[in-house]
Amino acid sequence: MGGVVISGTGVFTPPNVVSNEQLVESYNAYAENWNADNAEAIASGDAVEKQPSSVPFIEKASGIKSRYMMEGKGAIDVSRMHPNLSEQAPENPVDTPAQVKMAFAAAEKALKEAKLKGEEIDMVIISASVWERFLPSMACELQSMIGAKGFAFDMGMACSSATFGISTACDALQSGMANKALVVTAEYLTPVMDYEDRDSHFIFGDCAVAIVLERETETKSETAFRINDRKLFTEYSPNIQVTFGTRNLLVPEDISDPKYRFKQNGRVVFRELLPKVIDLVNGYLEKNERTVEDYKRFWLHQANINMNIFATKKLLGKEPSQDEAPIILDEYANTAGAGCMIAFDKYKSDFKTGDLGLICSFGASYSIGCFEVERL
Repeated sequence: MGGVVISGTGVFTPPNVVSNEQLVESYNAYAENWNADNAEAIASGDAVEKQPSSVPFIEKASGIKSRYMMEGKGAIDVSRMHPNLSEQAPENPVDTPAQVKMAFAAAEKALKEAKLKGEEIDMVIISASVWERFLPSMACELQSMIGAKGFAFDMGMACSSATFGISTACDALQSGMANKALVVTAEYLTPVMDYEDRDSHFIFGDCAVAIVLERETETKSETAFRINDRKLFTEYSPNIQVTFGTRNLLVPEDISDPKYRFKQNGRVVFRELLPKVIDLVNGYLEKNERTVEDYKRFWLHQANINMNIFATKKLLGKEPSQDEAPIILDEYANTAGAGCMIAFDKYKSDFKTGDLGLICSFGASYSIGCFEVERL
């Protein structure tokens, strides 16, 4: 049946750019107002004074300098401190969500690179961390929009949504259940952020990345990468969470409560998750009789520059260069499941036949997805 290849990728980048400077200015104005309104409670010890944010703090903590957002005004409006609906959001909630429009734009680019038409696809997955709409299935709507045949479904695995979606598509292609698959990780994350929280108001951006997969023997792509091997891992952890869900419909007064938005214990995640990532990759190398020198590039999850540098230094034994382990989170911020594949899309064109690379996602749930790819 032949191996499975990634024959095309495409990225949709939202139109609005919000800088650290803009976020800091709005957050600090909000914090000053909040401290003034709660001065008595702060003085009595019943409330904690909100500390100011700063651009150096954000860049040192994360490496993020800006982010793309589907709607950028609401989050920096001191009277709102939360995004407005995107201009692409429909008036009728059952109509095409902005998240599906993001997926469609990325899919068009990936199909073009793969030299395929939508009707040649017979499996569509939208794999993402959060959902603008639960039903009807967003993947089924995307299937209809591109004219694909076969079947479609939504799935998710937080920061490993893209890699788990790719692995699921590989299984279908290898079993014969599908012939050509489209996996899209459309991350519309900014609505789940708590912009009133100094430690996390800067973390996420919005973006979508699409991946076309097919059998090596059938591809017409001039930029195909064979998936040589893969490994997935999960272990439950509540240290990264967004707890908003159907429960909020039962207790509607809680909908605006910040506790249901994105929260993480960053230091605990760093301490617990990174050793698992390093162990998994080292075990993967040992199993496949590889060394890190065999790989031209590592495309890693784009959550935090300190995590990326720590992981690659442990693996490579040195400070990684942009060529060895490219960083895109300075421009895009954390895009959850999409990050490693955005990096792949933007830093793959210099590969020649036989060059090897390693894609690795890691993050919430906990989850890790690892792929060895080889340029055809």
